Amino acid sequence: MNNNELAFGKKNYMIMLAGMALVVIGYFLMAGGQAENPNDFNPEVFSFVRITVAPTLVLLGFGVVGYSVFFKDKDQNQ
Repeated sequence: MNNNELAFGKKNYMIMLAGMALVVIGYFLMAGGQAENPNDFNPEVFSFVRITVAPTLVLLGFGVVGYSVFFKDKDQNQ
């Protein structure tokens, strides 16, 4: 391996970028739900998206990032 070569191939970085995008989208979906008045309760905190969908996206994103580290392109020079 030369000093000019990258650690991963282009496909690895594209997969990693997709995984990071899933993580960011998941965290974005978890945000919000607070009440304007701290003494009021907002049931939106326990919405299906915040409790189920967003954490699933975050975990899926971390899995995709992990997969990108181990992905070996068959077309890549050995």
